[in-house]
Amino acid sequence: MADLTTLPRLLQRNARDLGDRPAIREKDRGIWQSWTWREYQEQVRDFALGLVALGFARGDRLSVIGDNRPRLYWAQVAAQCLGGVPVPVYQDSIAKELAYVWNHAEVSVIVAEDQEQVDKIVALKAELPALRLVIYDDPRGLSGSKQEWLKSYQDVQELGRKFGAEHPGYFETEIDKGKPEDVAIISYTSGTTGNPKGAMLTHANAIGVAEIFCREARVVPDDTSLAYLPMAWAGDSVYTLFASLMVGFCANCPESPETVQRDLRELGPSTILAPPRIWENMLTGLQVRAADATPLKRRTFEYFRSAAERAEILRSEGKAVPAGLRLATALGEFFVYGPVRDQLGLRQAKWALTGGAPLGPDTFRFFRSIGVNLKQVYGSTETSGLVSLQPDAEANPTSAGRPVPGVEIKIAERGEVLVRGRAIFKGYLKNEEATREVIDPDGWFHTGDAGFIDPRGHLVIIDRSKDVGALADGTPFAPQFFENKLKYSPFIREAVAFGHERHFVAAMIAIDLNTVGNWAERRGLTYTSYMDLSQKTEVRELIAEEIRKGNQTLPDSTKIRRFLLLNKDLEADDAEMTRTRKVRRRFVAEKYATVIDTFYSGGNEVDLTTAITYEDGRQAVIQSKVRIEDVEGTPAHV
Repeated sequence: MADLTTLPRLLQRNARDLGDRPAIREKDRGIWQSWTWREYQEQVRDFALGLVALGFARGDRLSVIGDNRPRLYWAQVAAQCLGGVPVPVYQDSIAKELAYVWNHAEVSVIVAEDQEQVDKIVALKAELPALRLVIYDDPRGLSGSKQEWLKSYQDVQELGRKFGAEHPGYFETEIDKGKPEDVAIISYTSGTTGNPKGAMLTHANAIGVAEIFCREARVVPDDTSLAYLPMAWAGDSVYTLFASLMVGFCANCPESPETVQRDLRELGPSTILAPPRIWENMLTGLQVRAADATPLKRRTFEYFRSAAERAEILRSEGKAVPAGLRLATALGEFFVYGPVRDQLGLRQAKWALTGGAPLGPDTFRFFRSIGVNLKQVYGSTETSGLVSLQPDAEANPTSAGRPVPGVEIKIAERGEVLVRGRAIFKGYLKNEEATREVIDPDGWFHTGDAGFIDPRGHLVIIDRSKDVGALADGTPFAPQFFENKLKYSPFIREAVAFGHERHFVAAMIAIDLNTVGNWAERRGLTYTSYMDLSQKTEVRELIAEEIRKGNQTLPDSTKIRRFLLLNKDLEADDAEMTRTRKVRRRFVAEKYATVIDTFYSGGNEVDLTTAITYEDGRQAVIQSKVRIEDVEGTPAHV
């Protein structure tokens, strides 16, 4: 309809036309609680009017912090109904990061999930001059608080009901004032090169991308999804807020981050969106369970997995699958693939998407081969989360799919991907210079990613433009390619590859504590900490063997020849990763400069002094002597 130009108007439409259909669910104490679209609107209206009664005005900014909860989604929509702007933040951010975002956005209201999040805000309140009101969802530990600026969600809604009775029609009038060009949400970028920037997405952006996504992905009101990704991630905004409001499907909030896998299996959603780390963790869990199984079960799993992957490779290459292999995969569906999908909660999924970063081809092929319709999607915060998407019949591990309708893509002279279309953001908050740097006079957004269009018209992303280089002999070098190959191993959680203008490729590796820990326990290998485990000779030999396996598929010039096992995991709190688990390469290269120098000088040991940051901002230092290992079977390094 022509008047559906803002997200709150979509909510009004859903409450009218889909009033009795479930809109959102939450699992609490083991029980799923459901709200219909009519109840969804009532919850939003009462909270919005309560905000008005407490002084919230058009243009004000409201932040939410916590796990995925219906009330935190309602709070965002309530702000939009009043002409305000929601600013979701990552719930695991350290104090310094939170203070920066809340001050930069001049947030006046924060809606927090529970006491843990309120305590963070209280510790920072003196640094937040714009903050007037803090509202909490879960009252446990907070119900006795007497501060005037701290209120419960229920109290705000009660104020809203009183205000609504005294001002009939106020809520609807405020919604009617909304315009497509108004800012609908401020999503802060991951900050791979410095402080995050606040990308302003308008209602026109949100509705435009939701229309395209729902049409291309065939999203319908009967679909269900699991809302478990961080609310600050643009992908969650697009899917759980924008697309849900556009189509009217039901979003489901898990009980807690620790129960996501169990709730996913119980719910069995019809659609799922997950970044590479989730798929890698799922695969790691399967590999660990297979390794712990009886010899017969382990051999059965490996046989049918190998058969499925061979069949998937043939299908992706457009080749016929031999009759014998078809029979093997048919039996595999009964004995392995179906039960595995059921264990993962993916049996009913008509499609699954991965985005946010490249997914390793081995991991991608595994899920495709067991019957998961996994497809890659490409986008960024500034493009409202969607640029390209793989069609069902053209899913493959090397591309990010075809540009979606309404989006233009071109490749600049140096290989940078440029994007133009209705989903391009309005600009960075308080940073016109940075906006001009990424949006040129012709409206092209410069993504900073290097890529090309393949013969089928698919977009292929190589890596970040600034990270793509070449070895000393001129061989192209894209670090993400090597890192994804390493992370296919269940024993490797993170990796950072080096090689630009060097004679060979080397890597720093962070082990997966759970997987390597289980491996060590099965062999009677005792350890006291991550540092102790990672530096054991047996673990170094284990990782060396995993690297050798990966090297088998690489040309001699690009084999990984040296590696170091870090004495701690790479952490967002230590600025080594972004909150979306992307390596901050410039920072890591500076922090671990002595390691890189030792890689290429031929040294075998390095003194590592590593600062770690706690949630409250306090720091500690780890000092250790760490060995650098050569990978046997690779040509001698220069």
